[in-house]
Amino acid sequence: MKIDSNARYLETHEWARKEGDVFVLGISDYAQSTLSDIVYVELPEVGDTVTKGEQFGVVESVKAAADVYAPLSGEVVAINTELENAPELINSEAFEGGWLLKISVADLEEWETLLTPEAYAELLEKEA
Repeated sequence: MKIDSNARYLETHEWARKEGDVFVLGISDYAQSTLSDIVYVELPEVGDTVTKGEQFGVVESVKAAADVYAPLSGEVVAINTELENAPELINSEAFEGGWLLKISVADLEEWETLLTPEAYAELLEKEA
């Protein structure tokens, strides 16, 4: 499993990564591999707010639909429109082209509460 060393993680397998003034959100490589072939993504609109730990979207695969939870709270400043026609990008590029949202974070202290890459790797070992 790939783990982005620049990201932080939720126990539910979502990630956040700081890029300039915004944070990029997505689901982990582990999550996409568990779901299998992703066929549809439902995301909020630009201008919506997301709240840490609360559902903000759905990822559907040939196997199941999974809720996606926000690792951080903030306002949605961009959504990955590429996923409308190519949701499989999440499978092939979970940390690059398969990102879901970009948000402006309301509380930077929330970042410190997320799992470090090392702690997330330990979580994956326990779940294996």
